[in-house]
Amino acid sequence: MSYDFRDKVIAVTGGAGGIGSAMCHRFASGGAQCVVVDIDEARAQKVAGELPGARHLGVGCDLLNWTQIEQLFERIGEEYGRLDVLVNNVGMTSTERFDERDIPSIEREIALNMTSPLVTTRLGIGLLWKSRDPRVISTVSLAGLFPQGETPVYCASKFGLRGAMLSIGLDLREKGILAGSVLPSATDTPMLRREAVDGGNSMQFQEPPQQPSDVVAATVSMLDKPRLEAYARPRESFSARLAMLLPNLLPKILPFFRKRGDAGMVRYLEDLERRGLARRNGGRWELVPER
Repeated sequence: MSYDFRDKVIAVTGGAGGIGSAMCHRFASGGAQCVVVDIDEARAQKVAGELPGARHLGVGCDLLNWTQIEQLFERIGEEYGRLDVLVNNVGMTSTERFDERDIPSIEREIALNMTSPLVTTRLGIGLLWKSRDPRVISTVSLAGLFPQGETPVYCASKFGLRGAMLSIGLDLREKGILAGSVLPSATDTPMLRREAVDGGNSMQFQEPPQQPSDVVAATVSMLDKPRLEAYARPRESFSARLAMLLPNLLPKILPFFRKRGDAGMVRYLEDLERRGLARRNGGRWELVPER
């Protein structure tokens, strides 16, 4: 049974990013009223202004500031009176290796990726309860079930978010709110392109990156058929879950994955070059500035 987007109020955090903006366009095209939430207010308002339909809202909000999150929901309440779907899509990563990172950067990444979706969900419950069919969906990652040595802080935040969402999904289901997660693998977004040119985690390039539309499709499938988890690429998720049955073998099998990933990242960078999004500058890669 297909989810009816007509007149639904849907808030998407990280809504001005590659995945978030694609979600908003899909929801709005079905008739939803979207609240585009992003730390960059100008970008949030630009995305909201480009959506089909009417009564969309672009809101600047620092999701590490609990007061701003409260103000966000106050504004949604004033504008719409309820919230039907909350999509926790905000996220960040870093190419810095663990032994080189400063402590504040570790705290910030965990706070944004794991703590802020939990706080946002908690503060949004009052408005969600005013909906006839309230939903919460969080964008996690395959890094939430498969360790990646290059990005342990990102994995820590996503492992934690996945566990929290499974627990929240079980708890809130009894209280009338359906909650679950979407677990995409590497997705072709500005964040991934930056990570690739900076020489980040090659493990995620086992296959060509999926598109934001693939993550959107998995999210819509969660609305069509509520469940605790959905995977944008079920085959990749199966391989990751299978490998985690015997975690002590990871040191032996990861070199194979890393070799494939290194080759995949080179292919991705070459594809970005063909698309005019990246270029070689001496012995280094760099993104082509947007015009």
